[in-house]
Formats: sequence, C-alpha cells, structure tokens
Amino acid sequence: MLEFFYMGGPLFMSLISLAQIAMFIAMILHFQGKDTRHLVREAGLLALALGILGQLIGLFEAFKGIEQMGGVSSAMLAGGLKVSMITTLYGMVGFIISRLYLLIRK
Repeated sequence: MLEFFYMGGPLFMSLISLAQIAMFIAMILHFQGKDTRHLVREAGLLALALGILGQLIGLFEAFKGIEQMGGVSSAMLAGGLKVSMITTLYGMVGFIISRLYLLIRK
C-alpha cells in the first residue's frame, strides 16, 4: 500500500489523506451528537477534487516529458496513465465513503 502512496506522489497523497482524516474526525463528532454532516460532505469533496487535481498535474507533466522526448512506447504511456490515476482513485475512495456515511446516517 505504501508503494501506491509513493507512486501517486507524496504531496497529493498526503493532502488527500489529511482530507480523509478530517472526514473521519467529523464522522466521529457526528456520532457524538454534533451536526458535522456538512464537514463530512466537504471533506469528501475535497479529497475527490485533490485527487483529480493530482491526476491532471501528473498528466500535464507526463505529456510535457513525452513532448520533449519526441515520443514513447505505448507500454510506457499506459504505465504513466495507470500511475496518474492513483490519486484520483484514492480521492474517490474518500468521496464514496463520505457519501455512503451520509446516506446511512440519513
């Protein structure tokens, strides 16, 4: 799992992790009777947005590298696209967890 964290880029994976930690703290506070549903929703959305932003920046850098090299093999391109999706998948997991939590608690 740690391998995916580093492959996705420590900066964005850390930011997404912080958003998910905030979401789980808001869930715990909601169990204690505080109305933190909006914080759960916003933290889940933030995790998703950070994941998409991380992917877009990764794709931009990859395409810039391809442009400078003049071309790459299809296997290398596929590998780069796979790695660029790690942040989006990680952010999507947080988003889905927040939505499921809000749906169940409703």
